[in-house]
Amino acid sequence: MSAARPLKTLRTFAVIAALPLLLTACGYGAESTDDDKQAEVAADAKKLSVDEVKIGYFPNLTHATALVGVQEGLLQKELGGTKIKTSTFNAGPSEIEALNSGSIDIGWIGPSPAINGYTKAAGKNLRIISGSASGGVKLVVNPEKIKSLKDVKGKKIATPQLGNTQDVALLNWISEQGWKVDAESGKGDVSVVRTDNKVTPDAYKSGSIDGAWVPEPTASKLVAEGGKVLLDEGDLWPDKKFVITNIIVSQSFLKDHPDVVEAVLRGSVKTNKWINANPDKAKASANKALEELSGKALPAEVLDPAWKSVTFLDDPLAATLDTEAEHAVKAGLLEEPDLKGIYDLAPLNKVLKAEGQDEVDDAGLGVK
Repeated sequence: MSAARPLKTLRTFAVIAALPLLLTACGYGAESTDDDKQAEVAADAKKLSVDEVKIGYFPNLTHATALVGVQEGLLQKELGGTKIKTSTFNAGPSEIEALNSGSIDIGWIGPSPAINGYTKAAGKNLRIISGSASGGVKLVVNPEKIKSLKDVKGKKIATPQLGNTQDVALLNWISEQGWKVDAESGKGDVSVVRTDNKVTPDAYKSGSIDGAWVPEPTASKLVAEGGKVLLDEGDLWPDKKFVITNIIVSQSFLKDHPDVVEAVLRGSVKTNKWINANPDKAKASANKALEELSGKALPAEVLDPAWKSVTFLDDPLAATLDTEAEHAVKAGLLEEPDLKGIYDLAPLNKVLKAEGQDEVDDAGLGVK
């Protein structure tokens, strides 16, 4: 990306990308929940450089690394006597605000709010220190109205919100078909209808939309209502992988408590390894955590296909984040940002090397 210019608007590219909220899906409010969920710590466990680390994440499947890591005690185990304090969020901007204010130290978050938060703070507030998940985004349509990709022209397709990652992805795909849509209004050869994920299934059932480009579990909810997956966004990316969830940390916390950051990353890497080695147990663990947070678990008809479509990995897939930003610029929703320095993958690569795993790349967007 070229030299930095200010964001075109504070509302664009600011909300959660591929972050579906459980049951209520993405409710883009600014609220958060102080869960006060702490794993038991042995009395003789040695503390690191801080008594407590405050961690934030979303109650959804694309944040299963955090959900499972906390639920199974895998994160706490690496932190020893340093306790975990958790908070959950309903929107990316609120999590960025919490990070900026010191209410959380480390967070699981999607690419759009990470980019927006980093750019608005002139690169002085956060670093992306790891990946967490890839995939889990689909174009689901009414099969009676749309039978092929070319039939999308002239139809009403929902995205979670103006400028979020799915919105940008749909606009980019539309452009590649040679069709025209005004990004701000959503009007054109395809009607792009910005609809909160929590109401998208009802909008689909009522016929007010013909389909939706949405993350899981909303996509699987639409399929349960008779929708058909017309396109998996993963098919549009190299190796079928694109970033959906990253881990971020405040730069001050990273500087002052590198031992704690490294311990959290160790826990994340080991959690992803456990998830991939025990997919059924991990799925059940994530759903149990979601039930505790929301009061209701996802039904199997939604949980099973949604879980299968998300890949849990440590690689932040930095090149895809850069590409997502380029798509937003192309759509006219984002002034070209300077993302140099958004990544600091040295702590993660240290952990990966110790675990006998390959190091990951920052696509030239790392700290100098």
